Amino acid sequence: MMRSLYSGVAGLKTHQTKMDVIGNNIANVNTTAYKASTIVFSDLMSQTTQRASGPNATTGAGGVNARQIGLGVKSGAININITGQGSTQSTGNPFDVMINGNNFFVVNNGRENFFTRDGSFYVDGAGNLAMTSLGYNVMGWQVDPETGNIKKDTVSALRIMSAANMTYPPEATSQAYLSGIIDKNDTDVTSENGRVVNLKFFDSLGYSYTAKFKFRQSGVKEEYSMELDKILDSTGEEVELTPEVKKAIFGGATQAIQQVNTKVSLKKGYSWTSNDELTSAGETIKLSEIFDTNGNIITSTTEVAGSNPKETEAERAQRELDALAAAYGHEGSTDDFLNLCVTFGDGTAADPKVSWSIKQLLLQQRGLNPGAPVKVEPANATAPNAPASTLNQLGENNDGSAFTSDSRVFDGHTVLFNHKTGLLESVDGSTTDFNVRLNLNSAGLTPPAAGGDAANEETNPMGNFSNIVIDLSEITMLNNKGTSTISATNGSNDEQTLGMGSGRALGDMSGVSIDQSGLIYASYDNGMTRLLGQIATAAFANASGLEKKGDNLYSATLNSGEFDGIGEDITANGGYMSTGQLEMSNVDLSSEFTEMITTQRGFQANSRIITVSDTLLEELTNLKR
Repeated sequence: MMRSLYSGVAGLKTHQTKMDVIGNNIANVNTTAYKASTIVFSDLMSQTTQRASGPNATTGAGGVNARQIGLGVKSGAININITGQGSTQSTGNPFDVMINGNNFFVVNNGRENFFTRDGSFYVDGAGNLAMTSLGYNVMGWQVDPETGNIKKDTVSALRIMSAANMTYPPEATSQAYLSGIIDKNDTDVTSENGRVVNLKFFDSLGYSYTAKFKFRQSGVKEEYSMELDKILDSTGEEVELTPEVKKAIFGGATQAIQQVNTKVSLKKGYSWTSNDELTSAGETIKLSEIFDTNGNIITSTTEVAGSNPKETEAERAQRELDALAAAYGHEGSTDDFLNLCVTFGDGTAADPKVSWSIKQLLLQQRGLNPGAPVKVEPANATAPNAPASTLNQLGENNDGSAFTSDSRVFDGHTVLFNHKTGLLESVDGSTTDFNVRLNLNSAGLTPPAAGGDAANEETNPMGNFSNIVIDLSEITMLNNKGTSTISATNGSNDEQTLGMGSGRALGDMSGVSIDQSGLIYASYDNGMTRLLGQIATAAFANASGLEKKGDNLYSATLNSGEFDGIGEDITANGGYMSTGQLEMSNVDLSSEFTEMITTQRGFQANSRIITVSDTLLEELTNLKR
């Protein structure tokens, strides 16, 4: 039998194999992350009819080469272009991830790890990151709960949508800062109501509150008071703050005094008929119904007997206090009225200047202890007792003896600017510490309408508060055409800790993102982010040695190198991940069609060998007719 016949058959089979490889490549031209294969031919074997001989120095004969007849062709190797990067296909899906580099994703079917370049992922019903096609879990590294950093240990399934990850816990506010301009010609600043500045803050349960501060200009235009006006809860209801609580929350180390120039006079028709009662036609105001025996404004919620309409003792006290302030022509805040000060004396050692607040004068008139005077000049002088008959004598019946309040006391802080530069000069006299503090933690705040109402506490819960340090260093007193721009922001203003301590409400997960190193972050609607894990990758010394398992999967072999169970950070080898993109097949159609042509011609040539060999055999059989 002719050897060429079998060589032709071997050639046909080998070219058919090559055609199979080409066909598979073309079939997968649109398969995600498919890697094209190529086949290499090698000769099958050769029949040696004469071995080679060397030259003979004795006879002088030369050497003769071996005489060998080849017996065909075979497939030498089928190689995968596994390191060839496929083109980029944009999908816009944040869970589609493309590897740029030579690494592989690690996925697991519950029993063993596989490797793939197919980054088409989704989040399954259990919250795991998984392959879209098979549901195999994407493997990676978890977050160390103690440090908050990635712990690179044995890879495990990345559960990014667990119940714990769906929300971000709230946090109480601990820092804030003020910025902007206080214009000394701003009519709000110069009015009794002052310029209002709102600061939003949070308690530990994530409920938001608003602290309303007011800035008022002193008789010295460069000096201002910063006072806490009220606190509103998240529903807009005012949190009950007694004067004592308000002072504890925002009072300075010493009682603050501000220069004012306010005339106070008793309206016509009013007179003090006793040290307890101020009367006019049809109205009687009793100090005993305003102040308790300790000198504090009555806050009891006990209902007043026989009142119609019904009111509590606290409500009656506030009503009568409002009427008392109105009788003296003061229609604004009753706290402001009680804090106005009257000064007696000429400032000599024999007759020192002594300032008493209207509240102290009222307490003295009722026979209660008014406490120490607001101010004594000179400071070492012995202060006399507050005059008991002052309010009886001053301003009664609008007889022209109206008295002028030259100062007022307030619970808050004194802010002084440099009149030459407009920059902040001091806070409460300190030229180095420009912070004030909202002492909420120990103030004993209660929900609106407090008083043991359990139902109210359930609908208006209040968590623990943190004391808030408020930085005033950024505010200035510059000309802004009569308009102040001062505002308050929660959080730190320091460049190194910007935004820290701002506090936050409970956050719901609003999105998930994957960065170039495979780190997975969740973002929340309270502005926070959280690290959820990191996608691990596998690298092999000989990636071409991986064994295909179908479904875009590979498994490790002895020739590829083993996977150590931990994997590598993709950036360690200069690679990176791109989200919203998938790797396309690296099949080159132009190359495949060219190979198809040469394969077809090779197949045709081998078939001709068979037909010609057959013709020769036919001639041989025809020798005998």
